[in-house]
Amino acid sequence: MVNEQRLTRLAAELGGELFKVQAQVSTAESCTGGGIAEAITRISGSSAWFEAGYVTYSNAQKSKQLAVPEALFSSVGAVSREVVEAMVRGAQAQSGARYAVAVSGVAGPDGGSAQKPVGTVWLAWGDGEQLFSVRRQFAGDRSEVRRQTVEAALAGLLRLVAQENPSAG
Repeated sequence: MVNEQRLTRLAAELGGELFKVQAQVSTAESCTGGGIAEAITRISGSSAWFEAGYVTYSNAQKSKQLAVPEALFSSVGAVSREVVEAMVRGAQAQSGARYAVAVSGVAGPDGGSAQKPVGTVWLAWGDGEQLFSVRRQFAGDRSEVRRQTVEAALAGLLRLVAQENPSAG
């Protein structure tokens, strides 16, 4: 089980690494409802490296705020590689941050399907031209799925800043 202290430690470590390279990060969140940005802004001085957080829970806002093509929602669905990758690109374009992370998933307890059961989450990370994404299947209730998603997002950002594949963890 992921606890809040672990998320705070990850966010603090991320801040230290981003500060070293003088880079900023932005978040584009759906299923976490701003949880990644909240963990980041727990850290004193995060304004030096946290640029913006987009909570785009509805498909309409994903399109409006992050320029996610509306056609993707009917063709592949909001919980998909294509959508989180578009969310990352939109967050980078809107904020100007070098790094970005995006998440979209089915936190539950409702909304799952045979193809995308509860706990299915797509994550994507961007660094300039590089783009990485991964599908994860998390267990637990709604809060646990959301906390695990925040942890995976932060851990992936740490790997990305270290010039490693963020989806490998």
